Amino acid sequence: MAGSGEPKTFYVTGGMSGLGKALASEYLMRGADVAIFDLCVDENVLGELENSRRTGAQKIVAYSASVTDFEALQSAVEQAELAIGKPELAVNCAGIQRAAPFDQLSQEHFEQVVQVNLFGSRNFANAVLPRMGAGSRLALVASMAGFAANYSYAAYSASKFAVVGLGKVLRLEYQPKGIGISLICPPEVDTPMVVEEQKNMHPVSRKLKSLSGSLSVEDAIRGILSGLDAERSVIVPGGKAKLTYYCNRYLPDFVMNWFVDRIVRSVLSGMEAGSAAEIGKP
Repeated sequence: MAGSGEPKTFYVTGGMSGLGKALASEYLMRGADVAIFDLCVDENVLGELENSRRTGAQKIVAYSASVTDFEALQSAVEQAELAIGKPELAVNCAGIQRAAPFDQLSQEHFEQVVQVNLFGSRNFANAVLPRMGAGSRLALVASMAGFAANYSYAAYSASKFAVVGLGKVLRLEYQPKGIGISLICPPEVDTPMVVEEQKNMHPVSRKLKSLSGSLSVEDAIRGILSGLDAERSVIVPGGKAKLTYYCNRYLPDFVMNWFVDRIVRSVLSGMEAGSAAEIGKP
């Protein structure tokens, strides 16, 4: 990390796949000891990650713990501290999506998304921050959905807007202690979760997501690492995503609402016309 060198210890949730796994691999290659927290520990993935180590002396430990289970996560973090030392860099990558129009989204699914994305972020922060010293950094993976709303993403956007708020408050409280806080806000990234989600994505959602672009895991990781190295408080990988972020941040709401509403109406009209044409076929 800028000004303080590479972290010697790296903690990550969701480290068995997607961005979490890729970050674990990168910091192993940089020479860090790594602790992974995920729902299940996959020995095959651990074997892959061990091959990323810069030296054979590096430690990699993994614990089965859900970010929604506060006590289990606290216990796992305590064990990790005993195994590899206090976290110098910690990233919460664990998250889920449940996309559906609001009137089709069950209370159970809404609560599940909020529990994992928001309370999971809170639980991980609560577990690692007391163990972090000056010069260390906590990063929470939010999303472009934490700045720009999307059709059929009521639960996901609500949870990610909340994560952004949580991160901003934590930065105010912990910056005076010398502990950095970052929000990682990628656009759509080709992780297993997103690939599965795309199979049934609403056409309006797809169109709005295209405004921020999509990234491969490799491109997203390059942008995330650059932001972490520079100790940025908000990290947005991808050129189109940066443009969307700055538009939502600096343009008046009525301008963004006008622009997005036109897109929504256009796509919905096209869907209605297509349905009418299908009905009218002999």
